[in-house]
Amino acid sequence: MVSLQDFFSMLVQYPALIVTTLLTLCVILVNGWTDAPNAIATCVSTRSMKPTPAIIMAAIFNFFGVLVMTLVNQKVAETVYKMVDFQGNAEDALIALCAALVAIVLWATAAWKFGIPTSESHALIAGLSGAAIALQGGMSGINGTEWLKVIYGLGLSTVLGFGMGFLIAKLTEYLFKHVNRYKADKFFMGAQNTGAAAMAFMHGAQDGQKFISVFLLGMFLAQGQSNAGDVHIPIWLMVLCAVIMGLGTSIGGYRIIKSVGMDMVKLEKYQGFSADLAAAGCLLISSITGTPVSTTHTKTTSIMGVGSARGLKKVNWGVVREMVLTWILTFPGCGLVGYLMAILFMKIF
Repeated sequence: MVSLQDFFSMLVQYPALIVTTLLTLCVILVNGWTDAPNAIATCVSTRSMKPTPAIIMAAIFNFFGVLVMTLVNQKVAETVYKMVDFQGNAEDALIALCAALVAIVLWATAAWKFGIPTSESHALIAGLSGAAIALQGGMSGINGTEWLKVIYGLGLSTVLGFGMGFLIAKLTEYLFKHVNRYKADKFFMGAQNTGAAAMAFMHGAQDGQKFISVFLLGMFLAQGQSNAGDVHIPIWLMVLCAVIMGLGTSIGGYRIIKSVGMDMVKLEKYQGFSADLAAAGCLLISSITGTPVSTTHTKTTSIMGVGSARGLKKVNWGVVREMVLTWILTFPGCGLVGYLMAILFMKIF
């Protein structure tokens, strides 16, 4: 396991590591911009919490999500680490990895500019895949067995997120149909904050591991090791990841909060709670099975399911259409950018 002191020594010894570290932190920051706000979108949009305390809460539970899930189960990190082949010439591999990270930042920033909650998980996978294909000169850069888990995750997060959102909203309506509206709202204000904390926890559990695995990959490539074997995740890296995610959320999260929590469906407090519970449950199942899914995708489909429980017209399908189009374009689009950037970087450097 690499200690923090060892890491600083490595920064001095391997200047290339400074570049990969900065780029990885930029990607994590952008993840906080575009993914972490989904965890708190519903509780902010229903005014259960104000943005500032919600962001602080998200940062705290992101950290605990990274820490607890990584200590208990590192399957998501292992899947992402094994999904692409960066073995061979370590210098070229490092250049390709840097190109992938630049592609991810460019793609995500463009989506944020338009307020579209693109998936950083999908962008990460696509960017790394494109760069690995460029590095290996073909599809040998992709581990098909591990990549299939992404496809499974895409289907799982869509069907399970929507279905659980729909069913939990219906069940909640049934259980509270005779409860005084004021008392119910008061209860769901607290319950929704708990649900948002659970979402932030699971966001850290899923996305934290993905980006930590990339950080470690860059660390080993900078030392000239293209095949690091088994790796152990240090606690200081978990803390760093959570802090940078929280910073990203505080800088640009409100645009995504508005798109997810306000524009797509007008949510009441019990609906926000239902969406958080459904999404957190889906993410928990995915994390335990080592299936990398998008927290954005999962949260938005659960909100669609919750909205549809009151009728399909309750969902703004125009906003949904924009999101789905972005999800569809992310794999080929960001993958192509990653591929072209890797080709360009390897020729220049």
